Amino acid sequence: MASRYLELILKARVYDVAVETPLDEAPRLSARLGQHVLLKREDLQPVFSFKLRGAYNRLSQLGGTERRAGVICSSAGNHGQGVALAGRRLGIRSVIVMPETTARIKIEAVRALGGEVVLHGHGYDEAYSHALERVESEGLTFVHPFNDPGVIAGQGTIGMEILRQQRDPIDAIFVPVGGGGLASGIALYVKTLQPQTKVFGVSPVDAQGMARALEAGQPVTLERVGSFADGVAVRRVGDETFRICSELLDGMVLVSTDEICAAIRDIFEDTRALVEPAGALGVAGIKRWLADNPVREQTLVAINSGANVNFDRLRYIAERADAGEQREALLGVEIPERPGSFLRFCETLGRRSITEFNYRYADQRVARIFVGVELRGGADEREALIGHIRAAGFPVTDLSADEMAKLHVRHMVGGVGSGAANERLVRFEYPEYPGALLDFLRALGTRWNISLFHYRNHGSDFARVLAGLQVPESERDGLAAHLQLCGYPWRDETSNPGYRLFLA
Repeated sequence: MASRYLELILKARVYDVAVETPLDEAPRLSARLGQHVLLKREDLQPVFSFKLRGAYNRLSQLGGTERRAGVICSSAGNHGQGVALAGRRLGIRSVIVMPETTARIKIEAVRALGGEVVLHGHGYDEAYSHALERVESEGLTFVHPFNDPGVIAGQGTIGMEILRQQRDPIDAIFVPVGGGGLASGIALYVKTLQPQTKVFGVSPVDAQGMARALEAGQPVTLERVGSFADGVAVRRVGDETFRICSELLDGMVLVSTDEICAAIRDIFEDTRALVEPAGALGVAGIKRWLADNPVREQTLVAINSGANVNFDRLRYIAERADAGEQREALLGVEIPERPGSFLRFCETLGRRSITEFNYRYADQRVARIFVGVELRGGADEREALIGHIRAAGFPVTDLSADEMAKLHVRHMVGGVGSGAANERLVRFEYPEYPGALLDFLRALGTRWNISLFHYRNHGSDFARVLAGLQVPESERDGLAAHLQLCGYPWRDETSNPGYRLFLA
């Protein structure tokens, strides 16, 4: 297998459109981690992503009849741009089927590159199915985003460049993994020529298709995947990419949304470049792997796979970056509702930098404060701070790792809903598209009164909503059954400590 692919990689046609991207030093990150960290800058490609390598190589292999008929693909962005650019350069018609939820910046980018954009469905799976239907009806050639030898070989040229650019030994390469095409290509080349170099795949904890497949010994279909790192939001990896990764990868590293956001900031601080969430997985993976494997002075390469990030998402990324680096503690604190308590609590915090302070009068006995505190010593400092606050006589709840608190509660503190009897708190996700909120509310129905509602646009393809529903005890089972029928991912947050402290 490896020798066959090695020949395909060496013969891959990518440089008609792709550039050999630099392998840049990351001096600040290297100094902080005690390692030699290098960034493979695929964010500097003409379409700001590695995807055009595999797309162009695949299209260049088409015969005359296939070229005249044209190609089609399904994509949430980067693969579609690669296919569109390759089609324009080779004079091949390209049809790009994109979900209706796709960000405008990506749609416009595909059109600017000459791709015929077709918007269909509210997610990738529906776009994929529609593309396959048009293959049958129009005779187009489908260009798979990862499960294709031509695509895999094109991505493998990144591994070829890394070994050419870094002559000294490399200890490990960390590669973003969605469907597995990028990891397969890099691992095939690197493991053939430099088998002592470890190759790790990196995925978000809520999109771990390859990790689950490796555990099961075969590809599995995830019920759902998180949408934050949309470039790797794949429910099922490819059969061919699984076969390669199961043989050649040295393991998978899973990272959280907060860790991805912190990695985006790390890359910005060293390069002044803003990568997309999937593009930061390599750096996030290095940091997570080092936390679990404390070694020093290793040469570690991270693949910066893309930079197609919506500007609207930067606010959310900045908020979460401090949490990912454990530079901020989010705390719910109770203080007596009497003159001087507020001052005494602030004196307890001392000269620490406050990142957020939310408070509103609730009752005559106890005031509840949502406070963010800057940290310099990570988790150890947070634990010491919590102990110090408790020793001063203030009950405190650590909300630093509470997803609902970070997504919703910190923006809602302002008094409890004293008249909302039988309230159940539920967190939802639904695809963003025109009319999506109306569709969501219609699916939710009018059986129960909505007593609380919070939605915030994060510039993502999916909306995140927190809703309070007044549901009598006798109808609790009916609520769960109804929410299942609605078809939206949901989670009951009624017992969440942030809700109990500030909203219940």
